[in-house]
Amino acid sequence: MAVKNKATQVETQFLLRPENAVKKYEALFLEIDSGQIKLPMFQREFVWDKEQSAKLIDSILKGYPIGTFILWKTKETLRSVKDIGNHKLPDTPKGDYAQYILDGQQRITSLYAIRKGIRITKDKKEIDYKDIFVNLDYDPLTDEQIVTSQQEDQNTYVSVHDLLTSDALDFIEDIGKEKAKKFQEYKTNLTTYDFATITIKDYPIEIACDVFARINTGGKPLTLFEIMVAMTYDEARGFDLALKYEELVYGSDEVAKSLAKAKFETIPAAAVLQAVAAIAVGSIRAKDILKIGREKFITNWDPMVSSMFSAVDFIRTKLHVPVSQLLPYSSLLVPLTYFFFKNDNKRPTESQSKLLKQFFYWVGLNWRYSGSTETKIAEDLKKIGLILNERKPKYPSDELTVSAEDIAETWFSAGNSYIKTILCLLASQKPRNLDDDSDVILDNSNLKIASSRNYHHFFPKAYVNKHFKDSEPNLIANITLIDSASNNKIRAKAPSLYVREFEGSNSKLSSTLKSHFIGTPKSYGVLDDDYEKFIDKRSTAIAAALNEALNPEL
Repeated sequence: MAVKNKATQVETQFLLRPENAVKKYEALFLEIDSGQIKLPMFQREFVWDKEQSAKLIDSILKGYPIGTFILWKTKETLRSVKDIGNHKLPDTPKGDYAQYILDGQQRITSLYAIRKGIRITKDKKEIDYKDIFVNLDYDPLTDEQIVTSQQEDQNTYVSVHDLLTSDALDFIEDIGKEKAKKFQEYKTNLTTYDFATITIKDYPIEIACDVFARINTGGKPLTLFEIMVAMTYDEARGFDLALKYEELVYGSDEVAKSLAKAKFETIPAAAVLQAVAAIAVGSIRAKDILKIGREKFITNWDPMVSSMFSAVDFIRTKLHVPVSQLLPYSSLLVPLTYFFFKNDNKRPTESQSKLLKQFFYWVGLNWRYSGSTETKIAEDLKKIGLILNERKPKYPSDELTVSAEDIAETWFSAGNSYIKTILCLLASQKPRNLDDDSDVILDNSNLKIASSRNYHHFFPKAYVNKHFKDSEPNLIANITLIDSASNNKIRAKAPSLYVREFEGSNSKLSSTLKSHFIGTPKSYGVLDDDYEKFIDKRSTAIAAALNEALNPEL
């Protein structure tokens, strides 16, 4: 039996043979116009301008090769382009095969746009593809192109659209007999040009999309998300992954809840795909995501969304990380979404919460997802399985300890996971503004770069550079989270000066400072403007809090 199965497999693979053929311009045009050739929609629009399209036609008239069109012939339904500019494309007749363009979309769209005289609005400007011209006075010794988007007064031109849709006799009175002959010659060259095509018929959808990913030679490679957008499209069920992702992030008229309202709008599409895959097949590898069938993907979308919102709520309310820009990795949301899916979106127990917090800080402080992310998340889903059962995962002992000395020597940047994890800790204290004890409002847009106004050097950089020339001011232990108004009041003042000023406007200054891991101004060297003492004391406080998170008592 085993031998027979193996033989069947080999035979199936052998039958998946590409078909080589040539097509004329009119054949391509008619197949698009009848709905047989379709443009798969991977979130990309027709982007070629008139000059690029003119060069394509010029190459054809000169007999140059323009590359091979690769088509996938199938009865599957992909998300496809409905309109090109002002022109609506027809649907494929029900039950018929469709040929999706896997390679050559921009070239075929250019040919079609010119043939139909399509107008496209791009960057708020209308592009009319009738305005691409053949120079009937073309001289190979002096002119670079036969076809151009610009006309010169001394030459005679006819639009390529007219060339394809009219007869030379219609223009003979205006251009004369000789140029009418040239008109007909160019028309013949264009309409009889052999376009090389390769058709792959009845390939499974995941193989066709893998082919597409591999042979996309015309520029920026497709992302996995763009491929999945096309693969999972289901018009009958109203499922369009591109729109579903946009709805998840920003909401819609029908859907009020969104990641943006939770201040988690920076979660990328790749992490969302991985979250679906984690709950659907228990793996987030790209090749496994491509193998998720349309039905299974759609079925798991809404459960993933519910569990992702549960994960976001946990991060915000239990870990007290208020915005996604602070996350060490966006992909941390994947194992947490998996946890809530497996936990039926129930609130974690006290023990589970502590273990999830430990996991969160362990991932960030150890640069866990900075490489081999797919493999490591797969391993971490097993750790989540233990946490679901309130069992402590095993971690290397040296990865559960942070030293004050390391914190004291760590430079601040807004981009790496180690720093972001410490920022998560600072944010978890619900920091308050130094001048009036008001809540610090953190926003994703203000946390992207280290110079953002939400990041304040407690000992101002200018002050350190002037008074402590051998010391580095840009240390994570010198960073506090405050709002821009408070920042503007401090500027380059000595800490002893602005802290004494704030004592007059903030009666709760002592507790305000504690919300930033800063003890009494005297003990932390603030009143003496002792930068080294401040860094030492605050590094010790930050390290102690991190070690507490990494080593919870159950």
